[in-house]
Amino acid sequence: MDARTLADRLEITDLLTRYATAVDSKDWALYRTVFTADAQIDYTTAGGPTGDLETVVSLLSQQLELFTRTQHFISNIAVELDGDAAKVRAMFFNPMIVTPGKQFTCGGWYNHDLVRTPDGWRSARLYEESAWFDGIEAAFAP
Repeated sequence: MDARTLADRLEITDLLTRYATAVDSKDWALYRTVFTADAQIDYTTAGGPTGDLETVVSLLSQQLELFTRTQHFISNIAVELDGDAAKVRAMFFNPMIVTPGKQFTCGGWYNHDLVRTPDGWRSARLYEESAWFDGIEAAFAP
């Protein structure tokens, strides 16, 4: 593996870490730095929003107010580099706390289409592929 490939893979891993940090801290300015201005984002498999970056930020920021805490673990990062483009598929595990004692977990994959920009790698498309949920009904029970 050459130095450029290693550097790209490290930067892509950092991008995924920035994504998780932004969502868990509800830092929407930081979240925007993960994506291109014209990115398309799709969280529909988890019951979330889909659309362009600003639409998703507006809706996701409201939806995540339901949770006092979230924590994203991202692993098993598969990167297919093709010049200034990359496809990334990474697993996520996400515990979410609604209120103390009421929580659920979910898992699945993030599928990103990345492009190299003057500011580094950015996601032009994110499709969240949810695989499972555990405890969601109890977390929202009265």
